[in-house]
This record gives sequence, structure tokens and C-alpha cells, in this order.
Amino acid sequence: MELFQIIKVLILTTLAFAAAMIFTPAWTHFLYKYKLVKSIRDEGSTPLFSKMHKGKAGTPTMGGVIIWLTVLVLTLVFFWISKIWPDSTAAGFNFLTRRETYLPLGALVASALVGLLDDWFNITRQGGGKGGGLTVKHRLFIYTLIAMFGAWWFYWKLEWDTIIVPFMGVINMGWWFIPFFIFVLVATAFSVNEADGLDGLAGGITLSAFASYGTIAFVQGNYNLAAFCGVIAGALLAFLWFNINPARFFMGDTGAMSLGIALGIVAILTGYPLLLPIIGFLFLLETASVIIQLTSKKFRKKKVFLSAPIHHHFEAQGWPETKIVMRFWVIAGVTAVLGFVIAISDIIYGK
Repeated sequence: MELFQIIKVLILTTLAFAAAMIFTPAWTHFLYKYKLVKSIRDEGSTPLFSKMHKGKAGTPTMGGVIIWLTVLVLTLVFFWISKIWPDSTAAGFNFLTRRETYLPLGALVASALVGLLDDWFNITRQGGGKGGGLTVKHRLFIYTLIAMFGAWWFYWKLEWDTIIVPFMGVINMGWWFIPFFIFVLVATAFSVNEADGLDGLAGGITLSAFASYGTIAFVQGNYNLAAFCGVIAGALLAFLWFNINPARFFMGDTGAMSLGIALGIVAILTGYPLLLPIIGFLFLLETASVIIQLTSKKFRKKKVFLSAPIHHHFEAQGWPETKIVMRFWVIAGVTAVLGFVIAISDIIYGK
């Protein structure tokens, strides 16, 4: 049985990669044909950013559609196969279940559509943000609304109010689980969005995080959740094929927002959201650099970093973009493995 589950996860991951690779050229053609390009900030308040990224002007956004649409299509295809031909081998590849994947899939698609709207506002220079798009306050408000629905689903529909503290056991949080859930989702979504600033950066870091949590889910016996993570990982690999420097397109909010929300939910479903600061250490670092920069500018009237988030600081120091991305990928891989080792050690020895 477990051997089949291994095959299931690996085949679904491969199918997601292949499907996304096939779909991407058509989507890329559509983006370029209709000039759905991201607006690069060109304003006095961000002179370094504008100077460093002026060469990216004219690059399409909305590339994240490749990721979530691939996940959605594969999920629905195997779900309907299981309904129409329940005794077929292919039916066993269905991974859509109420307890494990309904919520992460629904949140992925819902937040992706909101992000798609934000990308459209950026392209058409609408919205309250500078240069178009939603403001930070608007994004945080939307993240919170999605997180509130997720908290309701977990607490009342799934009767879920627990988290695992590694080597200490399971803790029942009661109604405190609701604000904790909201905080985890909002923080994760915001952090992934902040990391989406260099070609391939957010995609590579997110890939490591989903691979780590997917493996944790598999060891726990949550095979459908592991398959869900595998499908996202496969689609992300195909996305990165085209997103590495020089990027054919940007991920956009439709990708960053949806992946951040989904990652937060997956972390909670495994019971190990407290490992997010380790598995997603770079997301934490990116967000911390922004908070430090804004706080310092407000109260000290001076910057701590040349530019924030921190990947722009290294860029302003003269590091090549590819060097920053590759080194961040290495760090992300190491921290993802470290978080996985802690979780597995807890599963094996923590009881």
C-alpha cells in the first residue's frame, strides 16, 4: 500500500511538471500578445529599486497562473476519473479529500483569483497602490478574510484546534487556535509576496518548503496532502524553467498570494506550523528586513538596509541577481531539510 502511495506522489508530481511545461508556451504567448506586463516602480522614494530593475520593464506578469491552474486541472481530472471509473487504476490517483485537501485547494484557487485581480490592477495602473495594484493594507485585509474562513473550516468543520510542539507533544489550543491560524496564514502569505522580487527567487524557496512539508505529510500517512504538495512542486519546477534569469515572465500576486496561503494551510494540516520559521527561514528573513527597514525609517529617519527586502540590499551592494537567487536556494534547501529532520525526529522519538 505504501509503495503505491510513493508511486502515486511521484507520478502526480511528474504529471504536474509535464502538464505545466506543455501549458506554459501558450500562456506565455497570450501574455506577450496582449502585453500583460508588470509596472516597474519609477519614483523618487525607491531610486535604487527603480535603477536596478528598469531593465525588467516589459516583462509579463501573471506567470503564477501556470502553477495553480495546473494543480486545479490535475485535481479535478483525477477526481472525476474516480467518480466515473471508480475501479480503475487511475482512480487511485485521486487526492481530493475533505480532511486533507479540500481547504488547501480551495484557498489556493480563491487567493489566486484575488491575486490575479491585483495583477490586473497593476497592469492597468488601477488601485490604491503606487503604480497600480492593491495597497499593503488591502492585501493584509484580503489575507485576513481568507484566513478567517480557513480558521472557521478547521475549528468548526474539522473540529481541529491542535498543533504539535516538537519533542513536547500535542497542544490543544481551544479557541486560541483561531487567531493563531489567522496569524500563520497572513504572515506566510505576506512573506512569500515579499520574496517575489528576483527572477526565480520566490519559486525556488517555495519549492523547498512544499517539498519538505509534503515529505512530512507522507511520513505521517497523510498521502493525499503529500500528493497535493507534490503536484505544486511539479508545477513549480516547470514554472522555474521559464522564470530563471532572465525571466520570461514574473510570478505575480496570483502566484505569490496563493502559494503563501496554501503553504500556511499545509503547515497547519501537518500539525507543524511552528516549524515554518525554520523550513521557510528565508521568508522570515525577508519579512523581518522589511519590518526593520520601515521601523528604522519611521523612528530613526534612516535606513538599515540599502534597499528592502534583504535580497534587494545584496543587489544594491553589487551582487549579481543570479548569485543572490542561487545562494538563497541553497539556504532554503538546507533549512527545509533541517525542518524535516526535526519533524521526523519528533515523530519517531518524540512520543
